[in-house]
Amino acid sequence: MTSLTDEARIVLDNLSDRTSSLFHPTLRLGVAGLSRAGKTVFITSLVHNLLHGGRLPLFEAQSGGRIAKSFLEEQPDAAIPRFQYEDHIRTILEQRQWPQSTRAISELRLTIEYESASGWSRMFSAGRLSLDIVDYPGEWLLDLPLLDKDFATFSAEAIERARLPARAAMAGEYLALLADADLSAPADEMTASRLAAAFTRYLRDCRADTTALSTLPPGRFLMPGDLEGSPALTFAPLPAERGKTYPKGSLAALFARRYAAYKSVVVKPFFREHFARLDRQILLVDVMQAINAGPEAIRDLETALTDVLECFRPGKTSWLGSFMTRRIDRILIAATKADHLHRESHPRLEAIVRRLVDQAIARAKFSGAKTEVLALASIRATHEANATQNGDRLPLIVGTPMAGETIDGQTFDGASETAIFPGDLPADPARLFEAGGPWNNSSLDPLTFVRFKPPRLERTAEGFTLSLPHIRLDRAVQFLIGDKLA
Repeated sequence: MTSLTDEARIVLDNLSDRTSSLFHPTLRLGVAGLSRAGKTVFITSLVHNLLHGGRLPLFEAQSGGRIAKSFLEEQPDAAIPRFQYEDHIRTILEQRQWPQSTRAISELRLTIEYESASGWSRMFSAGRLSLDIVDYPGEWLLDLPLLDKDFATFSAEAIERARLPARAAMAGEYLALLADADLSAPADEMTASRLAAAFTRYLRDCRADTTALSTLPPGRFLMPGDLEGSPALTFAPLPAERGKTYPKGSLAALFARRYAAYKSVVVKPFFREHFARLDRQILLVDVMQAINAGPEAIRDLETALTDVLECFRPGKTSWLGSFMTRRIDRILIAATKADHLHRESHPRLEAIVRRLVDQAIARAKFSGAKTEVLALASIRATHEANATQNGDRLPLIVGTPMAGETIDGQTFDGASETAIFPGDLPADPARLFEAGGPWNNSSLDPLTFVRFKPPRLERTAEGFTLSLPHIRLDRAVQFLIGDKLA
């Protein structure tokens, strides 16, 4: 995936980081997830609960009263935008809206002063840990597997996917242009632009809620930023033959060169400067939207997650070895939006995610990394209730749907609360991959998946505002950083 030069740069970055950590203990936490998995909400809730002493009973350092204080500090990387925590928490609390999705890489440093549980450690100094939280768009994750693929391999896989039944209609314009393209003919910018634009439109259509497809590289085609219109983003997959040398100046030669430039200019710097410097990783997965979109979306999500997880550098290193080689020694895979289901369905939700990533988890465990899978709601937007229908108990969730959301023909105004039976997940995750889908069985109800508004914060009898409610955020925090505060 990386050259000797890249590895040398990674070693130098690690040396710099580790030397600084000798005097200021630091843990770099990567927050990853495909688009709309809830990365911004997770970071905002994590920071808010740590700053305000949130209800985190399974986070041992906090429940044991060993945290003296938590506070935000200036981040160490001056060239990276700061994660706008204050803006996001204001959007959630005051406007009761969800913050905008991640559009660029950002970072935030949260420092925790604590008392060690070890009497021996307390003799020498008070504990202090800085948590550097690194956030980046989900689309960027899709690019990491490209580092190990040449243009012909990338093209063959992309074209094969475009011709799948679930994608062929959306890829129609691109495939039609591809059929007329002469790979050996001299390249011109008009042809290159038409192919790139058609391919980009196809990728954007695949990402729509109704299709919810996930394997959509190159990721910057969906989120170009300041690279929009650049040659590095003006190419598309071509049916190039592996090992064949195309004439200089031909369409195939031009696109192969731009694909190589894309990896060099976009993907490698992200991997080297950010991804390869992480100590811990949480991967957020929005599986329910894929479930509602059908088996093709589920299988596509499995492919995307497997590809991404294979790019992680899991494993354990010695204290001395960590100065040269950085490894992610803990990986948490979290099924988000668990508050959209009754808690009785959470074990099934976790089982589905385990099924999606079982191969990657086995690889991480073999390398020595610890892994965990859990169902999570970074901010709980619903509460639970029960109803009886024809003598049967129905487990319900209660919340305020976002304005414009529709349930059984009723469109909500964003102010009215409602109770919903969200449906049952199959006990056997394999059923989700069946061609006919699990919902052809009349004994199962389809999932009712709508967006809920963030909750109003509760107040105590004394008038104190409580922290953001959640589901299993405390378990996530304990797994990710609890050992560093022991």
